[in-house]
Amino acid sequence: MTSIQPQAVPGHAPVPGDMTATSPEPLDLIFIDGLVAQTVIGIHDNELHQTQPVRIDVCAGVPRPRACDSDNIADTIDYSLLHARLHRLLADHTIRLLEAFAEEIARITLDEFGAHWVRVRLVKPRKFDDVDAVGVMIERRRRVTPATEQSGGRGPAMLRLIGAGMVPGS
Repeated sequence: MTSIQPQAVPGHAPVPGDMTATSPEPLDLIFIDGLVAQTVIGIHDNELHQTQPVRIDVCAGVPRPRACDSDNIADTIDYSLLHARLHRLLADHTIRLLEAFAEEIARITLDEFGAHWVRVRLVKPRKFDDVDAVGVMIERRRRVTPATEQSGGRGPAMLRLIGAGMVPGS
């Protein structure tokens, strides 16, 4: 099992959690490492009619001071809820490519769970007899817009709650 750790990559911007980064806000990294489940995904006929195993690693960055100071689960990502959400996605999706599936996991983590940064690694283990795994790894950052700034960083998910008549914190 491969662990997802933030690492500086030569020629690339520093990743969250790297204390040498110039980011004004340190991030805590919440992760799910090695979730293995069955789903239907692929482009070939033999992949579209039966489930196959996939392994998901998600590492999400959230601002440090909130949960560390408050000791309140509402101030961070509840990985049990993210775990359940990933299982729901695995059961309900109609996505064919690993890249698109990883993008959906990143979108969920950023938009629904309020992460500021996410790295998703999605793997088909033992896809071929002579390799351990094939897959993709993506990183995404929250896009800062006036809506996300005004909603405390929770963006579209927060706006949907407000639109549904549910005002958080009341």
